[in-house]
Amino acid sequence: MFSVFIQWLALSALLNLVWEIAQLPLYTIYAEGDLATIAFAVGHCTAGDLVIATGTYLVAALVARSGRWPIERPGLGLGAGIVAGMAYTAFSEWLNVSIRGSWAYAPSMPQVLSIGVAPLLQWLIVPGLTLLLLRGSGRGRLQ
Repeated sequence: MFSVFIQWLALSALLNLVWEIAQLPLYTIYAEGDLATIAFAVGHCTAGDLVIATGTYLVAALVARSGRWPIERPGLGLGAGIVAGMAYTAFSEWLNVSIRGSWAYAPSMPQVLSIGVAPLLQWLIVPGLTLLLLRGSGRGRLQ
């Protein structure tokens, strides 16, 4: 379990970092922040993504009844992880944008019920890519 989990987190960290950089123009910090502020935000958000990825991995392990769910029960685990990740992200975006004002969307951010579409898509797409890369890169090692 441990090696699969560590590989999951490593791949997730890389993919979430790329996602955070790609979606920057959809937040006001991109136009308003200086380079140091933006770099800190990307690092902070990527670290938060790793916390979410850890939590969703554990939810998936509970639902799939296996810490090795990416190998043993990938469909069930991925489905549970995506639901957990999107649910947490919807709550977090609503809380931090609409209630706390911790960050703000640029006018270009598509929204559903005042929640940014890009962060929701992140937790739909990144876990699936993580699973594909994990399973594709380690077929012989992950058994």
